[in-house]
This record gives sequence, C-alpha cells and structure tokens, in this order.
Amino acid sequence: MKRFHVHVHVEDLDKNIAFYSAMFNQQPARTEGDYAKWMLQDPPVNFAISTRGSGAGVDHLGIQVDNEQDLQALKDNAAKADLSVQDEGKVSCCYARSDKYWVTDPQGIAWEQFHTLTDIPVFSEKPEVAPEPAAAKSCCGGSATATASASTAPTRKATSCC
Repeated sequence: MKRFHVHVHVEDLDKNIAFYSAMFNQQPARTEGDYAKWMLQDPPVNFAISTRGSGAGVDHLGIQVDNEQDLQALKDNAAKADLSVQDEGKVSCCYARSDKYWVTDPQGIAWEQFHTLTDIPVFSEKPEVAPEPAAAKSCCGGSATATASASTAPTRKATSCC
C-alpha cells in the first residue's frame, strides 16, 4: 500500500493538535513535544505537523510505502522520467528510521519517497558514517541540491525534517 504524506509546520502545536484531531475525528498516532502525526486510513494519509520549521506552512509532500520493493519501483519511475533524485538511504528523522530519497517538483516543492523501518525515541540521530555533503545539511535533505540525472535540478527548499 502507498500512503500520501503531508508535513506542515505550525506555530502552536497544542492548538493544531486539537484542530486536526477534531477534523480527522481521531487523536494523533504519535505525539512529541514538537511533533504530532496521524496515520489516517480513510483516506490513507501520513499527516505530520511540527514546530521545527522556519515558518508556518507546508514543508513537503511525499509518498510512504510499506516495503523496499515499492520504494524501488517509485525510484525506478523517477529515473525513467529523468528526475533528479537525492538519495539519502537509511536515515533517522522525525522519530523514525527510514530508507528515503527526495525529488523536487518544478515549483521547488520537495517530495519525500520513503519506507519507514522502525520508530526511534528521538527526532533524529547523527549518522554513524559521515554523510555526503548534499545530505549533511539536515536529516531530510535540508537545502541540499538534489543529485543525479537532470542537470537543471532545483534545490530542496525545506529547512527541517519530515
């Protein structure tokens, strides 16, 4: 199964948890001091909010998949379309360890494609091996320029993690 992912930066976490809990008619699946996430089934959406951004609004969009094969299929589609891919591999971010990569649409909106491997108790962990410079700016790609096939790849504008 694939699940649409939306991450919104908010100024007041508690006020927004109350709003979205009422709107979705359910409490978040995960709540931290700076983050909340709803794993909605109908429609299937991973909707996350956090106070970690530089301003309120949509940080990034994405597609979450259930397995490595589906992630590879999405990545293969991106390669066939000659999209520039910023591959982060296995990273720890947003209270989860995931295998992920990013593409950026023509408007500069970052799209995260990812497979969650496990939950972790912290927002992010430092990698055991030093990341490549493009991935080093934040746990979700930061303002790094996407690497790869298209020579005119836009840069990822988001300044925080999923």
